[in-house]
Formats: sequence, C-alpha cells, structure tokens
Amino acid sequence: MDLKVVCVLSATLVIALSTLAEGNAPTKCQCKMLPKERKNCGYPGISAAECKKMGCCFNSSNPNVPWCYTPKQKKVKKVCPSDPYARINCGHPGITAKECTKKGCCFRARPAGVPWCFYHRVTEEGKFGTSATC
Repeated sequence: MDLKVVCVLSATLVIALSTLAEGNAPTKCQCKMLPKERKNCGYPGISAAECKKMGCCFNSSNPNVPWCYTPKQKKVKKVCPSDPYARINCGHPGITAKECTKKGCCFRARPAGVPWCFYHRVTEEGKFGTSATC
C-alpha cells in the first residue's frame, strides 16, 4: 500500500478515535444550520440529554421542525506540522520544493537530518489554535 494512503488512513483513524474518546457531543458549529435543513435524529418526546447522548443536536426554539437533528460533518484542516521531528516523509532525497508541493505535501528545507518534503497533518474544527468559524 502506498505510504500516502497509509498516512491518510492513519489520520482518519486518529480523528475517529479522538471523537470516540471525547464522546459523541457535536460542536456548536455542527449544530448551526437553518431549521429547514434539519434531519430528524430522535423520536417524538426525546429529551435534550438523550438526544445529545446519541450524538445529535437539540434545539427546541422552533416547534415546526425536528428538535433533535443530525449534526453537520466536522470540518477538518490540513496543516504542516511545526515540529520537524514529527514529519512523515513524502518525497525522496534531493526532491525540489516544486516537486514536493506538486505531490500535495509540505516542504521546508531545514533542519538537516529530517524529511524536507513531508505530509500534512489533519486537524479537526475547534482545534486549529484559533476560534473556528462555522
């Protein structure tokens, strides 16, 4: 299997496991949607606590739409790791910056002894280091 595929699968697994570790509670951004966009996620009379325990959003401010509804997918962002020792090689010795970025990878020609062409890391919404926009 190609190393890039392994890295992408690994990043996906890390995100999935971190979601399980944090619980199923959706973020505010995932629940922010127009009432007409809501898809039912519960049953009639479901409590807010039970709805949220199922990983759904709850908002009872509008009586004509589902109160317990499916959240939007989490947004992810690709970032170049700042720690040079956390880099995962994406290129070959002597690869140019242009060749590296053409492969969709990060390129930093220092320090010595670490990959200069390396894969992005995937970061979830709300973990970007700044306030995430919805």
